[in-house]
Amino acid sequence: MNGIIRRALLAATAAVATAAVFAAPASAGILTASAKDCGDETLTKPFASFGDRANYKLVRNGSFETGTDGWTLIGRAKVVNGNEPWKVGGAAHGKSLVVPAGSSAISPVSCVGLAEPTVRFFAKKNKAPLLGISTLAVSVYVKTSLGIVVPVPVGVVLGNGQWKPTPPLLIVANLLPLLPGDRTPVAFQFTPLLGDWQIDDLYVDPMRSR
Repeated sequence: MNGIIRRALLAATAAVATAAVFAAPASAGILTASAKDCGDETLTKPFASFGDRANYKLVRNGSFETGTDGWTLIGRAKVVNGNEPWKVGGAAHGKSLVVPAGSSAISPVSCVGLAEPTVRFFAKKNKAPLLGISTLAVSVYVKTSLGIVVPVPVGVVLGNGQWKPTPPLLIVANLLPLLPGDRTPVAFQFTPLLGDWQIDDLYVDPMRSR
């Protein structure tokens, strides 16, 4: 029963938090709110050493080097010292985000459209229950053309106690704008399903740059 209550409270807190994240106005697309100004992103190949030669753009403060700037943290989630070992964001980087059981983290808003199909990052399972079963759930929040912010499941990540890049996860919400060239603001949420997790270097893949 306590677990059910905790999950309900977490969901309610996340709903309030995401409403604040999407407070900035946006024009309406067909199904989703269209992003007004997405800026010019710097593209890199952070997963090249893992056989993925695609260009990616870093979600704002997706490397946590400026602490919690732009992130909404729920529960005991916090930025800590310690980076994924490959330091794809920069040799001087030294921060990551710990997301313990019962907590959650919501990223700053990023723009996606038909040309941004996937999200990818580094993750490590730090602690699991006695049976060793623990996953990290990833969702994306998107604002509809009616102004309602809704969560869309993206997938779950499995871990073995070591840092590793996640598989490319289909965002799904990027399909909602429908019109080529149209983009919509989204925010990503990370929630452990049992156990404690650590994440770093959150990237979105802009397919148009291949």
